[in-house]
Amino acid sequence: MIINFSPVRMDTELVLSKVGNLIYVNGDVADFTQLIEGATLPYGSIQSDWFVGDVSRVDSELVLTIRLPHGPNAPVETRFPSPITVLADGEITLPAYDIPVQLENSDVEVMEVINE
Repeated sequence: MIINFSPVRMDTELVLSKVGNLIYVNGDVADFTQLIEGATLPYGSIQSDWFVGDVSRVDSELVLTIRLPHGPNAPVETRFPSPITVLADGEITLPAYDIPVQLENSDVEVMEVINE
């Protein structure tokens, strides 16, 4: 399976996994078992906002594009993601949603005083 990503700023994170020709997107399943070699499902025929673009089977591989949500401080690899090839079933490792903001020492001291 080859997954292309379409990055988008949103507050909902993505959990993606696969089992054979089934793709789980945040708990919802899309079944591509019936998609034969050389066939294409046109964009919009899948009842999910997560899929953008057509889904095809090329050289026995599913090829699809999924929205990749990211936070306001997402790393470059997330905002400009490379396609991934998924060979094994299970949860799919995705680019980082966001980079935590580090507080400066003065910010931490103020927070400690407020919390006391």
